[in-house]
Amino acid sequence: MRGLKIITVGRIRKGFAKEAFSFYLKKIEYYCQVEVLIVRDIREDSIPLRLEKEAGLILERVVPKDQVIVLDRDGKAFCSEDFSSRLERWQEDPGRFPCFIIGGAYGLSDRVKSRADLLMSLGPMTLPHELATVVLMEQIYRGHTILGKHPYHH
Repeated sequence: MRGLKIITVGRIRKGFAKEAFSFYLKKIEYYCQVEVLIVRDIREDSIPLRLEKEAGLILERVVPKDQVIVLDRDGKAFCSEDFSSRLERWQEDPGRFPCFIIGGAYGLSDRVKSRADLLMSLGPMTLPHELATVVLMEQIYRGHTILGKHPYHH
């Protein structure tokens, strides 16, 4: 399998999330290459202006061949098995490259969402971006173990 890209707004600062992120990153890299791009979170009083500035930083890292999957609570939710199947299709498509985008504290602008090939939800609850990143990493790892028939997913 080829690799994937993750674009996230803001660094993971909290110890538990940083540790979990590193843990799952190493696990995923056994199966595929992972490019993690962190864009800085903008400090701006105006939320719409903040989101637009972050959108510019995000979208300049997206290339035409990217299969853009934006995490959004209003997106489509998948069970782990269905996500695993999609992950396999995304990674095996020679013309596309899976690119997951996770917003910052105030989410993502409509401009980023409109670039998405898929809006994907981790569930209806709002999660801090650090935790959403860890949950995504765990599900990517779980997806690979499902494909590899590894006992991690039971």
